[in-house]
Amino acid sequence: MSSTFFIPAVNIMGTDCLDEAMIAIRNYGFRKALIVTDAGLAKAGVASMIAEKLAMQDIDSVIYDGAKPNPNVDNVEKGLALLQQSDCDFVVSLGGGSPHDCAKGIALCATNGGHIGDYEGVDQSSRPQLPLVAINTTAGTASEMTRFCIITDESRHVKMAIVDRNVTPLLSVNDPSLMVGMPKGLTAATGMDALTHAIEAYVSTAATPITDACAIKAIELISANLRLAVRDGSDKARGKTWRTRNFLPGWPSTMRPWVSCMPWRTNWAVSTTCPTACATRCCCPTCKASTPASAPNA
Repeated sequence: MSSTFFIPAVNIMGTDCLDEAMIAIRNYGFRKALIVTDAGLAKAGVASMIAEKLAMQDIDSVIYDGAKPNPNVDNVEKGLALLQQSDCDFVVSLGGGSPHDCAKGIALCATNGGHIGDYEGVDQSSRPQLPLVAINTTAGTASEMTRFCIITDESRHVKMAIVDRNVTPLLSVNDPSLMVGMPKGLTAATGMDALTHAIEAYVSTAATPITDACAIKAIELISANLRLAVRDGSDKARGKTWRTRNFLPGWPSTMRPWVSCMPWRTNWAVSTTCPTACATRCCCPTCKASTPASAPNA
């Protein structure tokens, strides 16, 4: 049986690599970006900082901070409307899994038309999405480098899985400088998220020697670094390891279409009505024991 991987064509990783990424973005010839992020990063000034760095490369931008935890259909539609009104020619996702997934939904609908629900399932789109640059600020799902887009349909109380080669970002950016200083609860919850992905990749019936190698290394890195990262989130050196351990468990998921870890499947259902961090603690005994009580509010 053959194996196929879908990952961004370019993946820039390393402390303070953001400026290098900006040059790479300029070289694509883009004119105007829709920056998709959440209210927290917008309020903290991170989105404005990205807009300023783009402006230094003569790239205009507009910020959409409507990506909610477990982004829903309405989040995608409002972002798409702003993109069209602003005449943007590419999308920048800034944050963790929620902004990345929301941005994927926006970019896919921008070129394929219709409703995001039209693309639920595997490879339902006919055209590549609008170019997407995924700038990561946390670690967990590795959505910045996968072909997965998870959007909540609140009318049906389901999380739609859009598994499509056309939602794979063009460029991913993992700069540990953007990850330092995260709240302890968020660091712990996303760390357990990444660990769950690594374990379920390893036990998946679709595993290969390559995915096993990535999964095992990710488990080793998380085991060695999660507790210390929670204790001291300002450690940039440890952040270098942290962004790698986020990328590694995401790589296997670019090949295997469905997860096999039962706590994660249960988490999937529960998180349609409460934050993912809360669902992770509720559904996985290991996560519940290891994650601070503050995590559900992260």
